[in-house]
Amino acid sequence: MDRDAILLTPGPLTTTLRTKLAMLRDWGSWDAEFNALTAEVRSLLLAIAHAQDTHVVVPLQGSGTFSVEAAVATLVPRDGHILVLDNGAYCKRLGRLATLMGRRTTIAAHAEDAPVSADALDARLRDDPSITHVGVIHCETGTGVLNPLQAVSEVCERHGKGLIVDAMSSFAALEIDARRVRFDALVAASGKCLEGVPGMGFVFIRKAVLDACAGRSHSLAMDLHDQHVYMEKTGQWRFTPPTHVVAALAEAIRQFIEAGGQPARLARYTDNCRTLIDGMAELGFKPFLRSELQAPIIVTFHAPASPHYDFKKFYLAVKQRGFILYPGKLTQVETFRVGCIGAIGRNEMQQAVNAVADALRDLDIATN
Repeated sequence: MDRDAILLTPGPLTTTLRTKLAMLRDWGSWDAEFNALTAEVRSLLLAIAHAQDTHVVVPLQGSGTFSVEAAVATLVPRDGHILVLDNGAYCKRLGRLATLMGRRTTIAAHAEDAPVSADALDARLRDDPSITHVGVIHCETGTGVLNPLQAVSEVCERHGKGLIVDAMSSFAALEIDARRVRFDALVAASGKCLEGVPGMGFVFIRKAVLDACAGRSHSLAMDLHDQHVYMEKTGQWRFTPPTHVVAALAEAIRQFIEAGGQPARLARYTDNCRTLIDGMAELGFKPFLRSELQAPIIVTFHAPASPHYDFKKFYLAVKQRGFILYPGKLTQVETFRVGCIGAIGRNEMQQAVNAVADALRDLDIATN
């Protein structure tokens, strides 16, 4: 095969040649040029969220989960109480990391094939005034379900509660406008819908709550308030930055803007998603979610009932044809997932469907 396999996963993603080439230069971590690159990335991120007037953005080394943990540690007081709206695997991860940090944590369970309920949240907040913060996943990547961020935000604002949003797989594809959606923190990462490479998260923090975050974090490395203060003072990262990741992200954002920004990215991903679902339906595959709940980010499919189906063998057969799938995250139903994001379009999605068809035939897997 004369190209890398296409990653049909929720991150890392397939990237453009321009993004890859941006990593060929070595940068000095305290050099003025690299400091300027960091400043450019921070400025561009704020502009994407229309958050220049209301928020700061703080980058952090590591995977997106590092930044989710850092956000909870920095935003939620040690005697605070976070309510996590749970309708999937990544919600459960948010609840687990909050618990491990010693924050009082309550889990509001919802069905995995339905969005979280703003009305149920409203009732919870009326009944328990000890709750200080609410945590929600915008697009629950375990299934692909889209949660009602605007409605959740309005309930939190009405009750005066802080909202922490994991927008890992939605930021830059689905619209998030800080002028209309009130959040105390929103977390995303370099290797998702901006189509950079993994290795850096970033957290938007509302300016009105920033000063109160001083000294809250139990961690030196994950103290976002300290990271922000140091960056504002020096232009530098406190600890060794992921220089090549930052350079790749800067280039990826430039391409994002050139292509038409968030609306254009959403349009491409939506077309990818429709091409995928339609093509897989012709092969006999049924999505786990109803169409009105499906975000155009990643699609969960029911596994074939065929006795010849084994995910590992199926995965390898599709991989041999140049496409990387993703295992399911559900515990009660056997599924697999196919991502719609990355530097790919309709042609690649149709090729992926063709690869799945070939794999089914070679493995003698019936889908009906």
